[in-house]
Amino acid sequence: MKENHYDNETFFEAYSRFPRSVEGLRAAGEWHELKKLLPDFTDKRVLDLGCGFGWHCRYAAEQGARSVLGTDLSEKMLERAREMTQDPRITYRRAAMEDLEGEAGSFDVALSSLALHYVDDLRPVFQKVHDLLVPGGVFVFSCEHPIFTAEGSQDWYCDGNGRPLHWPVDRYFTEGKRTAHFLGCEVVKYHHTLTDWLNTLLETGFALERVVEPRPDPALMDVPGMADELRRPMMLLVRGRRI
Repeated sequence: MKENHYDNETFFEAYSRFPRSVEGLRAAGEWHELKKLLPDFTDKRVLDLGCGFGWHCRYAAEQGARSVLGTDLSEKMLERAREMTQDPRITYRRAAMEDLEGEAGSFDVALSSLALHYVDDLRPVFQKVHDLLVPGGVFVFSCEHPIFTAEGSQDWYCDGNGRPLHWPVDRYFTEGKRTAHFLGCEVVKYHHTLTDWLNTLLETGFALERVVEPRPDPALMDVPGMADELRRPMMLLVRGRRI
């Protein structure tokens, strides 16, 4: 990882215009399912990995968290998060997930929304999360689904009129680096099989509690292109508990 397109001015401005960047969680197609996986935040110490604009940090605080730490590699994302945050219980820190440090048992809940697919090797990150959580602590994350990341280009195969025919899936068992064209940039992500996502979680000391392949929120089905999201999974949601 440690590539940081979000501090590229052009990329950041384009990303900032996304509905989920402007409207927050209610514009995120997976939020209606992800929030079901979240624990009771009352008096909890919460860590958000790849916090972006801080939407999940503020949600946790609104739900009664004692303290929230949001980390991200992008200074531009953190600057925007700080501008949007008035709650003194929330702090932000610039850090790559691979470099995260802290005292063992510092947190009760760890979250990560659509950030872990930028990580090449999941094991050390999951191990860090395990060590930072108290026994019984909850780890909830969303990532791009392996079917979505496998081929790499992350675009529909279309007919001559630009209508989507099918989603290409190729090289599924060849894990590693993929390059997608996104918001005018060549963006590096990492493909992991479903086996890798789930077994790495189990092997780093978590009990698997829930797996969800979310369908888009029915309330958002009038958004252009959203109906096509029913043709293949785009995201994977996972909840684990530290043993």
